[in-house]
Amino acid sequence: MDKKTKKQQHVRLGIQALWALVSNSYLLGFVQGKIYQGPLKRLCLPGLNCYSCPGALGSCPIGAFQAVIGGREHRFPFFVAGFLIFLGALTGRFVCGFLCPFGLIQELLHKIPFFKKIGTFRGDKLLRKLKYVIFAVFVVLLPLFAVDLIGQGPPWFCKLLCPAGTLEGGVPLVLLGEGLRGAIGWLYAWKNALLIALLLLSILIYRPFCKYLCPLGAVYSLFNGIAVLRHRVDESKCVGCGACAKACPMQVDPRRRPNDAECIRCGICRSICPTDAIEWTHCLKK
Repeated sequence: MDKKTKKQQHVRLGIQALWALVSNSYLLGFVQGKIYQGPLKRLCLPGLNCYSCPGALGSCPIGAFQAVIGGREHRFPFFVAGFLIFLGALTGRFVCGFLCPFGLIQELLHKIPFFKKIGTFRGDKLLRKLKYVIFAVFVVLLPLFAVDLIGQGPPWFCKLLCPAGTLEGGVPLVLLGEGLRGAIGWLYAWKNALLIALLLLSILIYRPFCKYLCPLGAVYSLFNGIAVLRHRVDESKCVGCGACAKACPMQVDPRRRPNDAECIRCGICRSICPTDAIEWTHCLKK
């Protein structure tokens, strides 16, 4: 990776870190061990950022989606769905690459040196479909049909799977609140084991949660090919060297699929291209 690419990626990581700090800037929550409940909590944040994080100023769109659809009236979450559709149609998976705190954590862990990093493997493409199954089953179907005695569906993804919720909400609240420590059980142990496994896996594989498990990434990926903000390859400049495909951490070949569903808009392909053949564009530009 040359100096130009490193500089651009440092800028991107800086944007990610700044957004993570701003969106979790309720410092009093960390002091008191309580969740912020002010008016900003009614708004959704674009990335996967846990509602229960003591510093979180907004809500996670996946958690908000489950809370509405799993309520006793089982209403469709029009506001949350509209929010996700708007962001997806505007930028695709740009949020994944620039505004997701848990994505930042995975990226930083992947920078830890290891003798062999894993790019792709047998079954990798099939495993990437799992995030769509998780969205359909844990975010939509289970909250609708697996309900309690009063007809409410728990937020199953948050409850059973979400590692961001464990890291940002579960661990700090248990450490800060003595009353919660006595309630620790098998579920807390399971989610911490899952979190540790994903964090360790992040050292070997670039963003494993984003690739295989994230329901939010699954939603945004549906819009990559039709989003207003997109990549374009200038065929008159491309020399077919393959540098972009080799450098892509998500294993996308920008020459063939510049707006592939797996692209997180990180910009490595653009910065590493020797002829500047890859550029940002918009859907209205011919």
